Amino acid sequence: MIASVAGRVAAVRLDAAVVVTGGVGLLVHATPAVLATLRVGQDAELATSMVVREDALTLYGFSGDDERAVFEMLQTVSGVGPRLALAMLAVHEPDGLRRAVAQEDLTALCRVPGIGRKGAQRLVLELGDRLGPPSDALAARADGAAPVAPLLPAAGGGGGPVVEALVGLGWTAKAAQDAVAAVAPPADDGPAGDDRDVAQVLRDALRHLGRGR
Repeated sequence: MIASVAGRVAAVRLDAAVVVTGGVGLLVHATPAVLATLRVGQDAELATSMVVREDALTLYGFSGDDERAVFEMLQTVSGVGPRLALAMLAVHEPDGLRRAVAQEDLTALCRVPGIGRKGAQRLVLELGDRLGPPSDALAARADGAAPVAPLLPAAGGGGGPVVEALVGLGWTAKAAQDAVAAVAPPADDGPAGDDRDVAQVLRDALRHLGRGR
């Protein structure tokens, strides 16, 4: 198992990044929020989990060990594969999932595209208390930390990468466009909206979409 990767970021895509380590470029899939913290040409270190299939070896990257542990635990639930587990972490942070499962909050779990009421009930039943209790230290996130690379287009660009990321997580293009427009409307004048924080826009858009489910 590859537990972590560290090296120079060679590329950042909508659903993955290429990290060069030891002269080898590794394709690492991650949530939009994690990808938004990576900058091409700079060094990065990600906790990783490798999913082995007959026809592929796929590497998934995370901000830390806790996020990786939750990702792997989610896949022990019937019908939950790595893609759905990653979508759950894109919508909810690890502590958010812990609270949703512990409180049997089916509405919160159903905010993840691809999870209906029966799927949410199965998550609660099969996970039980195996995710552990929420941790305030993990739930807290400093908004004033190091700035992330701007991935949003200039004002008036329609939120292209964010919309595509949301579509990749399972929402329709129209729903994604409406959510981005609602939480980050383009600036009327000047370049003020050019460098908006994509991670924050994604979080706000996900909350907006969740309220409508």
